[in-house]
Amino acid sequence: MQKTWWAWLPVMILLLLAGCAPPRAEMVKTASIPPGEVDPAVWGKVYPLEYDSFMMTKEGGQGESKYKGSEQKDKLSEYPFQLVLLEGWGFGIEFNEPRGHVYMLKDQLDIDPSRRKAGGVCLSCKSPYAPQLKEQMGPAYFQEPYDRVHAMIPQNHAELGLSCVDCHDPANMDLQLSRWFVNDALKALGKDPAGLTRQEKRTMVCAQCHNTYVIPKDQNMKSVGLFLPWQKSQWGHITIEDIESVIKSDPANLEWKNTPTGIKLGHIRHPEFELYSNGSVHWRAGVACADCHMPYERVGSSKISSHHVQSPLKDNMKSCTQCHNQSPQWLRDQVILIQDRVNNMYTRAGNAAAQAAKAIELANKTAGVDQELLNQARQLYEKAYYRVTFIGAENSMGFHNPEEALRVLGDGLHYADQSLMKAREALVKAGVQVPDKFDLELSRYAKRGTKGVPYKPEENLEFTFDGTK
Repeated sequence: MQKTWWAWLPVMILLLLAGCAPPRAEMVKTASIPPGEVDPAVWGKVYPLEYDSFMMTKEGGQGESKYKGSEQKDKLSEYPFQLVLLEGWGFGIEFNEPRGHVYMLKDQLDIDPSRRKAGGVCLSCKSPYAPQLKEQMGPAYFQEPYDRVHAMIPQNHAELGLSCVDCHDPANMDLQLSRWFVNDALKALGKDPAGLTRQEKRTMVCAQCHNTYVIPKDQNMKSVGLFLPWQKSQWGHITIEDIESVIKSDPANLEWKNTPTGIKLGHIRHPEFELYSNGSVHWRAGVACADCHMPYERVGSSKISSHHVQSPLKDNMKSCTQCHNQSPQWLRDQVILIQDRVNNMYTRAGNAAAQAAKAIELANKTAGVDQELLNQARQLYEKAYYRVTFIGAENSMGFHNPEEALRVLGDGLHYADQSLMKAREALVKAGVQVPDKFDLELSRYAKRGTKGVPYKPEENLEFTFDGTK
């Protein structure tokens, strides 16, 4: 008997779903790499296609990206309000866009030494030798000066950044988590690192370093450890509110003092995983980091996962068109539209936070100021700072999770405005004539020339809705 059309419905649905799934790479014939081998070139003799692909990361450049990219441009000139927000420690002296995995240790070695005052702990994501150095040195790994710990890396690998062993088990090429602090953080989320699926590992090997972390200090401001502030969060739901709560739960987590406000603060560093995994559309669809940033590609007669890790914007949206049937240009326009909106809100919130900081700075110097109002202004400023920094430090200009990025920045703008209002009220009560707009005094905070875009105070302009000046 001939089947009716609805009898084929389950098969049709399965075919449609399969069409949206990224194609899998062909089975790779694995071979063991010598245990402890760190040099990517040695791995490349066994896996030449993947190695050649990885070495293309050296190319860097902006490509078709409007924001971010992989060229060493100065973030302080791009967003001058950060000169106020970051005044008081190394990020306020030099803060550059990273160039990519091949250069990640070299770029760290080249920056102003004030950026490395946290000690050897700063190598934890930058060198494949970090896990073994931590095991060999114990607490001294965190406390010794950066240059002393770095000197323990073999000279021929003194500038070696990401290596194959950071992500792969040399015995069988399985994906592995090589950083101790990520395993600890997953357990804090209630997630067993040993129980991760392959697709989850294709995100977590990236999340080992694409996360925010805390470097707790002792009474002498010496680093004593490294952890990810996920203790109050859940898998798939790590929020800025929970991160802020963890940072503020222990004075040891406050790593520096902002000079204009006098407030001791923690910091937020490149929280790509936190933003992306917090209920974004692609996360809920089961898309891994590698699906977008390491798409499968044909090399001769072989098909591999690209190890030229980069934004889809720089690869003609190839990874996006595996699931989306629109043209590459249409997809690129949507990405830029989202990023323009996030950039607009980020700039507004950042400038508002800088205004609040300058108001608090004046209040700190004013005799007879209402301390209760001033403390309220400081507390609100902290909330604004963490939220502005959360999105500014995240490397997608909000695209990894647009709704959450705009929520966080909207809250940041609100807290900044409330902080400014409280500081103004305290100043007025003390008899100070408060200006309509505070001078950010940007030239006062610019310490040195930069490797990227030169610092120009006159570029501190408001942004229009589409992100243009």
